[in-house]
Amino acid sequence: MDLGLTSTTVLWAAVLAAGALFAVTVWRWPRLAGRGPLPVLGRVGLLAAVQLSLFAVVALAANRTFLFYGSWADLLGREQGPGVVVDHSAGRGAGSVRVLGREDAPGAPGGRIEKVAVSGGESGIASPALVYLPPEYVRAGHRGRDFPAAVVLTGYPGTAENLITGLDYPRTAYRLVQEGRMKPMVLVMMRPTVAPPRDTECVDVPGGPRTETFFGRDLPRAVSSAYRIGSAARSWGIIGNSTGGYCALKIAMHHPERYAAGAGLSAHYRAPEDVTTGDLFGGDQRLRNRADLLWSLDHHVPGRAPRSSFLVTTSREGESERAATLDFIARVRPPARVSSITLDSGGHNFTTWRREVPPALEWLGGRLSAG
Repeated sequence: MDLGLTSTTVLWAAVLAAGALFAVTVWRWPRLAGRGPLPVLGRVGLLAAVQLSLFAVVALAANRTFLFYGSWADLLGREQGPGVVVDHSAGRGAGSVRVLGREDAPGAPGGRIEKVAVSGGESGIASPALVYLPPEYVRAGHRGRDFPAAVVLTGYPGTAENLITGLDYPRTAYRLVQEGRMKPMVLVMMRPTVAPPRDTECVDVPGGPRTETFFGRDLPRAVSSAYRIGSAARSWGIIGNSTGGYCALKIAMHHPERYAAGAGLSAHYRAPEDVTTGDLFGGDQRLRNRADLLWSLDHHVPGRAPRSSFLVTTSREGESERAATLDFIARVRPPARVSSITLDSGGHNFTTWRREVPPALEWLGGRLSAG
């Protein structure tokens, strides 16, 4: 029985508990009609219990819809899965992928989810990931076939599990393949938070985590060595929402030798500096400028303009980054290409991103190839 924070069982248990408390309140109320302290305390207790139970139902339903928290551990502030090791003295190496567990992919019959730990030889970072292997990858008749891959990133401080339970990436990828709208693709699902609880915004922090190096170079190199995925840029894409969308665009922009395409769903375009990030740049304005995607589009090194394909999403109503998104589109120049998805309305939430994931995955798949 699934008793997770987002499970139907827990939500219905809360509904039944609220209904039961309401019934008890109606039944016991006449007996608590007196003026003494005990009847008053009884009435207050029952009203408080009903109110709390109703609040729990509303909170669970809202969280199930928008996935503010993916698990009880996430809600309570406890980390889950294998720990993250940041070894700044690590030498350069190929990196590695260690499989920690396997299970069937929900909504993708014949597909598989592998829980792995990815170690970066150059960055010294190790981070957990969930790898979706499509049914075609698993089938014996395709053992000699290579596949394209996409890194899929959550926002901050999300969990990789949200990409499965909240945004349905494996289910959507499977459906698009069955409908002939996309070729089979491996999905490497991760959170961009590789040094929790710090939000590093996919920056190589001076004296700190080399997050951009991990996603930009280590990750595709290590995963290509462990799975049947091409190592050329045309075999790799990256997509994400919110902070993950910013990371996806930045990594594709600054590492076209590794990624052919990047898609940002409700992305922002410069790294924030606040209590969650700490000092990302060590006072180095050059690094701060490089983390500003709009600045980077205008100040690339001559002859080294971004040559990746970009997809950005926005909405006419409800999206705070709409002006920056339009600015990004206007600044992209060949050899780079840019596409967009514009909804009539949609906020910064899972409901909006669920509407954008299918066309974004189809777009991404159309720009990648296995060889």
